[in-house]
Parts: sequence; C-alpha cells; structure tokens
Amino acid sequence: MPASKTRSGAITMRHVAERARVSRMTVSRALNKPGTVNEGLRKRVLDAVAELGYVHNQLARNLSSQRSNVIGLVLPSLENSIFAQTLKGISDILRPIGFHLMVAESTDDPEDEEQVVAAFVAQRIAGIILHSTNHTPATVRMLRSSNTPVVENGDFPAEPIDMVVSYSNRAAAKAMTLHLARLGYRKIAFAGLAANPRADQRRLGYLDALRETGLATEPSRVVSVSRGFAGGTEAIACIANRLPDTDALFCAGDVLAAGALFECDRRRWRVPGRLAIASFDDLELMRHVRPAITSLRLARYEIGHRSAQMLLDRMEQASMPVTFVDLGFEIVQRAST
Repeated sequence: MPASKTRSGAITMRHVAERARVSRMTVSRALNKPGTVNEGLRKRVLDAVAELGYVHNQLARNLSSQRSNVIGLVLPSLENSIFAQTLKGISDILRPIGFHLMVAESTDDPEDEEQVVAAFVAQRIAGIILHSTNHTPATVRMLRSSNTPVVENGDFPAEPIDMVVSYSNRAAAKAMTLHLARLGYRKIAFAGLAANPRADQRRLGYLDALRETGLATEPSRVVSVSRGFAGGTEAIACIANRLPDTDALFCAGDVLAAGALFECDRRRWRVPGRLAIASFDDLELMRHVRPAITSLRLARYEIGHRSAQMLLDRMEQASMPVTFVDLGFEIVQRAST
C-alpha cells in the first residue's frame, strides 16, 4: 500500500520510517552515516527508500553539517578529452565513499571561474578542485574566507590558494624542445592557443630551450592557432607560406598535433622527412596515427586521484604535512621525430 503523502505530494523521511518500521532518527543515520547502523536496519531503510522513490534532502543536511558530500571541479573546457583521465582519477576516489563530483566550465576566464566558485561555495561543497591557476582576487578571498579545501592542478601557481598536485607546463615544454634540438632539429616552430595560460607557459618553456641551446628565438616561429584539428591545419599553412625552412613543429596540445599531421598528409609532406612533429599530453590517439607522434606524457589519472585524496585528507585532518606534489612528465619518443 503506498504511503500517504504530504499536501505537496512529496514523500518524506517520516514515510520512509513508517515503511521501514524504524524511527526517523534511524532513517537519518542510515542515509547520512550508514556505518553507524547495523546491516539489517540499513537494508530495510534502503528498501523503503527505493520502494517509495524518496529523494534525500541534502540541502537540509548541508545546513546542519556546514558541508555537503559534493566536491566541485572547475575545468577550462567540457569539450577537451584531455580531462577525461583526471575526472576518472577523482571519481575512483570519491565514488566508493559516497562523495559526488559536480563539474563546471570556466572557459579559461577568471571572471567566469569566480561565478562558478561563488555558486559552489554557496552550496557548501566539501572541497573544490581548480584546473586553472589564474584566479581573480575575489575568488581567492572567497575560498580562503569560507575555509573550503582547494586543490589546484593545471600548473604550479605562483601563490597557491591551498594545495597543489600538478606538473610544470614551462619545464615540460622546455624538455621537449631540448629533446628536438638534441635530435638535430634547428628550425623549430611552436603552435599554441591564443589567450590560454597553459599554452603561454609552454611557449615560455620553448623559448627557454632555444636560448639554452643557442638557437635563434624568432618570433615568427611562434604561431597562435584556433582550437581543435583546424589549429594544426593553420600551423602547417603558416609554415608553408611564411616559414618554409622549419624542420620541426612542437604543438602545445595533441589535437593540434594530429591536425598538423593530417594536413601534412594532405600536402604529401613526409613526417618526419619534411617536418618533424612533437606534442603535449599523449592522448591515446598519438599512438594510433601514422606515424605515431612523439609526445609529453602527463600523469593525468594520478593528478585526479591525488587531488581527490588530498581533499579528503584535508577534511579529515584539517592540516597535512604534504600540500605540494609534483607528478612530473615523460617524453615518449615515436616515429614523428
């Protein structure tokens, strides 16, 4: 027999308690702190919840406990597949212990990020992971004053808000450019997105390597391109039209590198005979195109895994001995260079 509802038609905790033949306090403990309720009672409560279609009022719980069981993640883009492994790493830590992940997009705009963070803080989220390290002063004040645990993981920030799990974009790009120079390439071009803070750091690393090896730092060999495969096409068109002596192209992202490779194939340019191509991120795609593309491999899954674990540790302990983790990078040499 269906439980009687309130005037609004909503199933309440009282209905669940009646169906499970327990007190409302037991229902609350079974849903909020399942470890404090014996297995038999917990099963009765969960069966009643399922039968009645009860939706637990997390907002009320948030107000009483000051924190929810939600972790917020702010990414620059929801379209970029490079974040998939980071998401998986976070989820693999949070899901088994009953935490949920809420994902939002900042479009690499600090003002947009500020609005998202404000919405998260207002919901009393338990912690927040920021891929960007470029924030408005208001965002930093908001996070610190709310005492929200924070992990930044898109680069090494000059002044961390709280905790950091990442790698250095600048150091990684420098290492790849030095690798290309050691292979004998002398006219190395760089292609990256305009107005992108991580691409800017990679460009600086590229220039650091050229200076260190004594190669010319020619501004014309730094090419700003669009997102996606089209950006790689633009980079090859620029080389063909303005930089024909270029012997290697370092792309600030795998999708750009793949687009460049496809355009080289269309133009019948041999890779690496006419032009070597190297990339940043090492998506699975880099192993399956022909020729396979030399790339910087980042510990994306581990970044997500460690970010989530450090948030949980912070919530448990309030302070931690380790708040800064450098997961580094690896150059994977393949046929494209």
